[in-house]
Amino acid sequence: MDKLIKQGQTALPTSWGNFTMIAYSVSEEEPMPHLAMVHEDFDPAAPVYLRIHSECLTGDLFHSHRCDCGEQLDRAMQMAAEKGGVVLYLRQEGRGIGLINKIKAYNLQDQGLNTAEANSHLGLDVDGRHYDIAVQMMRDLKIDRVHLLTNNPLKVEAIDQSSVEVVSRIPLVIASRAENYDYLKTKKELMGHFLGK
Repeated sequence: MDKLIKQGQTALPTSWGNFTMIAYSVSEEEPMPHLAMVHEDFDPAAPVYLRIHSECLTGDLFHSHRCDCGEQLDRAMQMAAEKGGVVLYLRQEGRGIGLINKIKAYNLQDQGLNTAEANSHLGLDVDGRHYDIAVQMMRDLKIDRVHLLTNNPLKVEAIDQSSVEVVSRIPLVIASRAENYDYLKTKKELMGHFLGK
């Protein structure tokens, strides 16, 4: 993968607290850079409460009930504000398949396929995300140890294989709704996500 470069940063007061937003990309012309939201109390000398969040426009912005992504992001931002943590926002929409394919996959799910089957039916990876992006961002932020906010075993494995130490895994389990019950069931049973009982 090409080297990410810090392209710019700015103070960003939010409803959760005061953060610095940092944009990372290979080129300064990139219209959709990866983002680091770094709380004002961030201290890289201590284990950092950190969420690696892949973009989910439908959940993050429009509060879709088809997934738990927006609620996970909200909880992660709250925890980052409470703990002086960091949220890395990666532009990997739909587990890496992009928004258009995600919409097509939703239509296939409405016809009875689960989220993994829908991606496969479209000839796409069930999960095509890459977390070396996050590792590059953590290295730039001088983060060596993390309390990783995730339910996803692939994220834990990816960071474990890097120079960053996962001190602990902190779950972000969101109660299911009728609209996302099957989606969460698939994440747990087929993808091994740690979602409790």
